[in-house]
Amino acid sequence: MYERAILHLDMDAFFASVECLRNSSLNEKPLIIGGSGNRGVVASCNYIARKFGIHAGMPVRMALQRCPDAVVLKGDMDTYSRYSKTITEIIESEAPEFEKSSIDEFYLDLTGMDKHIGCWKWGNELKNKLVHEVGLPISFGLSINKLVSKVGTGEAKPDGKIQIPQGNEKSFLAPLPVRKMPGIGNVQNRKLSMMGVRTIQTLSEIPPKLLQREFGKTGISFWKKANGIDNSPVIPYREKKSISTEQTFQIDTIDVTRLKSIISKMVSKLGFELRNSQRLTSCITVKIRYTDFNTYTLQKKIPYTANDKTLKNFAYQLFEKLYQRRQLIRLVGVKLSYLVNGNYQINLFDDTLKEIRLMEQMDKIKKRFGTKVTRGGLL
Repeated sequence: MYERAILHLDMDAFFASVECLRNSSLNEKPLIIGGSGNRGVVASCNYIARKFGIHAGMPVRMALQRCPDAVVLKGDMDTYSRYSKTITEIIESEAPEFEKSSIDEFYLDLTGMDKHIGCWKWGNELKNKLVHEVGLPISFGLSINKLVSKVGTGEAKPDGKIQIPQGNEKSFLAPLPVRKMPGIGNVQNRKLSMMGVRTIQTLSEIPPKLLQREFGKTGISFWKKANGIDNSPVIPYREKKSISTEQTFQIDTIDVTRLKSIISKMVSKLGFELRNSQRLTSCITVKIRYTDFNTYTLQKKIPYTANDKTLKNFAYQLFEKLYQRRQLIRLVGVKLSYLVNGNYQINLFDDTLKEIRLMEQMDKIKKRFGTKVTRGGLL
């Protein structure tokens, strides 16, 4: 039985690095990728900007107060998606098995490779190949599980690498602040801090039952992570997954306003499903069936997103191109495909803080009361 070997790869400040690659004059400047105007939100920033305390999710207005000289770019998701696909293709050609956990983050299972070439040596060669062929900085962590490798990558950034030998997981994690533990957000971090828990070592020493009492099942997860325990597998990357929904009408209709409203609700339902499962789509398909049963579909490759507003705009465009016969319609459907794991926040430069908060609150309501809940404007 081979010792597990999990490599975590993460592109450094991905959006900002792509922009610097496209325009070298940005290399020495604090750079923010985010929404324009006073209500925009930071989606990404380079390491120069981070020295001023700027981070993803911060209002651009606040970021500029901290660093008035920062350059703000809206971002180009088409370009970022292309770079992501190029990186994925290179990894796919080299790795025995890998998981694409977001647009710029990957886990590779190298178990058994030490017998042939050595996981550390192989990881370095892959890093060098990616840097040479893509031109973007990348960091990686290598350990016996996904959790410790991911934390390791974070500690190695920027443009670094680290190996945590088997048996050293707890000692590596121990001195780090709890906020560096994946899965611990601002709310949990504040609560732990009020409990006097500020380092991962302290967290690892708290009785699991106490953590369960304070945080529910998540508390047990915190204890396992703090002790370097993570048996989660690398899930092989499969891009061609899809989710879809369709509706057949009892009475065929030609009411375009009603049809668009139904498509809007479908997209909202699928968008919630994406965000709830932390996935993104890069292809949308709209389907219509006329009263004579002739069925037509039209699809469009799009930048990775889980944004309802963005998806609705594409869905409307496809519907208008499809609906040419002005005949009664008996069915409409929407499908999202080419799904990958990823966090919705990569779309922050398309949104205002108000829109993000609204979508987050709608998602919470849907989790509690079901996906039939919709915004008043759609009724």
